[in-house]
Amino acid sequence: MKGMVFNIQRYSINDGPGIRTTVFLKGCPLHCLWCHNPESISTDQEIVLREDRCIRCGSCIECCSQHAIRNESNLIVTSCEKCIRCGNCVEVCYAGGREIAGKEMSVEDVVKEIEKDIIFYNRSTGGVTFSGGEPFLQHLFLKSLLENCKSKNIHTAVDTAGFVVENILNGFENLIDLFLYDIKTVDDFKHRMFTGGSNKIILDNLRFLINQGNNIIIRVPVIPGFNNNLHDMKLVGEFVDSLKNISEIHLLPYHKSGTEKYKRLGIKFEMNDEPPDSTAMELIAAEMKKYVQTVKIGG
Repeated sequence: MKGMVFNIQRYSINDGPGIRTTVFLKGCPLHCLWCHNPESISTDQEIVLREDRCIRCGSCIECCSQHAIRNESNLIVTSCEKCIRCGNCVEVCYAGGREIAGKEMSVEDVVKEIEKDIIFYNRSTGGVTFSGGEPFLQHLFLKSLLENCKSKNIHTAVDTAGFVVENILNGFENLIDLFLYDIKTVDDFKHRMFTGGSNKIILDNLRFLINQGNNIIIRVPVIPGFNNNLHDMKLVGEFVDSLKNISEIHLLPYHKSGTEKYKRLGIKFEMNDEPPDSTAMELIAAEMKKYVQTVKIGG
C-alpha cells in the first residue's frame, strides 16, 4: 500500500509527548484561511517555485515536454494548466529553485524512516505523530502505518481536524495512543466561512472518540479576526467542559511562517492580520483554565 507524504520531520517536540517523528500526509478537505501548510491541502503532487534561488539558466524551459515553462521579461513563468508535474524541471534545476511537494511512499518506506528514531522515543517517552493535511483522508494508508508502528511498540499520535465521516473512525481502536484534536470554533456559521466546512461532524466525532475512551488533547488555533476573543474562547471552553473527559487544551497562536509557501505555490494568501501577542494569549489561557485542568500555550 502507498500513500502521499509531503514531509517527515524528526525531533519534533510540539506534536505530542517526548521527542517525536511527525509524518505529514498530503490532502485536506478543509481550506482554513490561515493554513500554514498550503502544500498539504491538495492530494496531488505540486511544483514549488523558489524565486529567490532561480538563476534564470533556462534549463527548466528546455526540458519541459509540455511547454509549460517560459521566460517573460527575465522571469521564469510556469503554466499550472499545462504542467503535468513530471518532475523533470526539478531534476535539472541546479540552483534548487524547483521542488515537488508530495512523494508517494509505501508503508514499509515510511516505517523505516520512523524506526530510525526509536532510540529517541525510548529515552524521551516519545513516538510518532501522523499529521497533515488531514491524515484520515488517507485512512487505509494511515491504518496500515499505525498497525506497523503498534507492532513495534511505538507510541502513536494522530493530529486531526476531525472532519471525517464517522464510520472511517471505526477500526482504529487500540491503534492510536493519543489524539491531538483541533477545535477552531463551536460557531458553525463562522466555521463554514473561514474553513469551508461545517463543524457539526467535527464535534460529533469528538463525542464519538470520547465515548470510545480515547486519550485526547484539544488543540485550539488562536486566529486574529476569527476566534481570538474571550467570547469565542468561552464557548469553546464550555463545550469542552460539557464533554467531562477532557483535561488538557493546547492554544496554538497564529503565525506567519507559512506566508512564503503561498507565493511558492502561486496562491494568494488571504490573511493580513498580526499574530496575537503574549498578553492576549495569557488572557485566553486564563479563560480556558476555568474549564480544564491543564492549559498550554503552544503544542
